[in-house]
Amino acid sequence: MRVTLCDVGPRDGLQNEPDVVAPEVRAELVNRLAGAGLPRIEAASFVRAERVPQMAAPEEVVAAIERRDGTEYAGLVLNVKGYERLRATALDRVNCTLAATESFNRRNGNMSLEEATEQAESILAASELPTTATISVAFGCPFEGRVDPGRVFELCERLETRELVLADTIGIATPTQVKRLVERVSILGAEVGVHLHNTRNTGFANAYAALEAGATLFDASVGGLGGCPYAPKATGNIATEDLVYLLEGEGVETGVDLEALVGVSQWLEGLLGRRLEGYVYRAGVWPA
Repeated sequence: MRVTLCDVGPRDGLQNEPDVVAPEVRAELVNRLAGAGLPRIEAASFVRAERVPQMAAPEEVVAAIERRDGTEYAGLVLNVKGYERLRATALDRVNCTLAATESFNRRNGNMSLEEATEQAESILAASELPTTATISVAFGCPFEGRVDPGRVFELCERLETRELVLADTIGIATPTQVKRLVERVSILGAEVGVHLHNTRNTGFANAYAALEAGATLFDASVGGLGGCPYAPKATGNIATEDLVYLLEGEGVETGVDLEALVGVSQWLEGLLGRRLEGYVYRAGVWPA
């Protein structure tokens, strides 16, 4: 069995850092991840710089990337304007994101739920690039609490795309909830993936549950970086190297060089000047 891993560190990982990382350094992170064999990297986010200054100048990031065969480079957009900016770059894939709740869409994108859904439908219909649709706060919202799985399913039904990703943005899901929603959305015929945060230490159990339910796409962030400026108390994504260790140990092919990926986290630790949330990069690859 083989799955597709998408490292979202250059985007979701760095957007919650207190300091702004320069575009050329963000591009270097992308290049190092590609060098470790990541099949997909979310390299940039095309949002307003005044709202998320850590993601400013995505065009400069993309221009500085040294493209590597075997890696697909994606960008995140919230609206048609963001998509038009992405389309003018050399990125390979569009990740169109909307939230499952009214409140989170208004905080994150200054749109109602219906407006965000219509924007996503327009992008997916117009895109000349491969697309992924991500439903954030698919399991719970910091402003509205638990999210009805039926609402998430109805949103997924409206989105014409080959890839649907269910995001546990604030890290509140448990394995049975993840398994049931992945199974439910899978009947729509798209490839289903998960974007998991480890806020309450359930992220890796949720990843395994998603795998058993048939998920084939997994977002993760190098070193366990991550968080959302509009999701109070949300901590980092599950660490990519920890997820690779888990999957490869279970006989699932990822195509990632784990030792090289550990080296990326070690470099990133020095860059940010603090210990990261991941475990494998500190414990080391085993067997050595």
